[in-house]
Amino acid sequence: MTSSSSAQGRNGVRHVDVDSGSAGQRIDNFLARELKGVPRSRVHRLLRKGEVRVNGGRVRSGARLEAGDRVRIPPVSVDAGRRAEGDQPPKGMQERIGAAVLHEDDRLLVLNKPSGIAVHGGSGVPWGVIETLRAMRPGTAFLELVHRLDRETSGCLLVAKRRSTLRTLHEVIRDGALEKRYLALVKGRLPKHPLPVEARLDRNARRDGERTVQVSSAGQAARSVFRRSEVFHEATLAEVSIATGRTHQIRVHGTYAGHPVAGDGRYGDQEWNKTLRKYGLKRLFLHASGLRWKDPDSGAEHVYHAELPDELRGILVRLEESRP
Repeated sequence: MTSSSSAQGRNGVRHVDVDSGSAGQRIDNFLARELKGVPRSRVHRLLRKGEVRVNGGRVRSGARLEAGDRVRIPPVSVDAGRRAEGDQPPKGMQERIGAAVLHEDDRLLVLNKPSGIAVHGGSGVPWGVIETLRAMRPGTAFLELVHRLDRETSGCLLVAKRRSTLRTLHEVIRDGALEKRYLALVKGRLPKHPLPVEARLDRNARRDGERTVQVSSAGQAARSVFRRSEVFHEATLAEVSIATGRTHQIRVHGTYAGHPVAGDGRYGDQEWNKTLRKYGLKRLFLHASGLRWKDPDSGAEHVYHAELPDELRGILVRLEESRP
């Protein structure tokens, strides 16, 4: 289902009226569908600069639309160097994403997203998971990401095949009822008891001119709980549950607690990362291992699990073999 009507004015500006089928959708996701092929980074830049208006006023990226809203969309061209009309994702990417399907029904796709693949295109990345899925399934009318994972993170990723499913799952997420579990190799020895980390995160901080995430009283509330699973000489395999889904949350919280995530080139311990390369670690050791929630209407419980990838399991085997 799409927006109910669209009118084009002078200079290519469009005014789109939001129907009931799009009610509750985030403005950035709405724009991603209306501006196909435009990178997400540019969509957010349009919102920050106030070029997109809802009912005549500026709007933030996370704002949700209501039926009857009128959205002003400026003319936007696809960035040069991005994919051309009719291009297809690389065959290898299609094969990897096709093999990553954990579950599929008429409402939902659950993927075990490989590390190194972005969930959506942008910033010089022409093909992400969602663009590739749409290209692979041209007959599927609706495919939208329910949530996101970092490019370097592998594991469970939800894709809605109906707008009603997307709305329901966004409601579950807003209510804090989507249980997300991760496996992370962290530096040092975690205590036997669970280690909760509650620290507000500001994702608009700057470091050396680059946007980053840092602990700040001005940030958004975030909570992560680290639990010890396996202990090695100088590392712990941790099960991590998060009650919020902030950008880079586990990575920043781990470092804040003195237990940086292995292979993290941005927030981690770089000397330790060099040591781990001797064991074959070539990526971030962070894996979204499981998702669980109850359908708010039917009460049915949904549980999905993604096994730790072989390349990460191999690191644990080599760490175990090297134990003093």
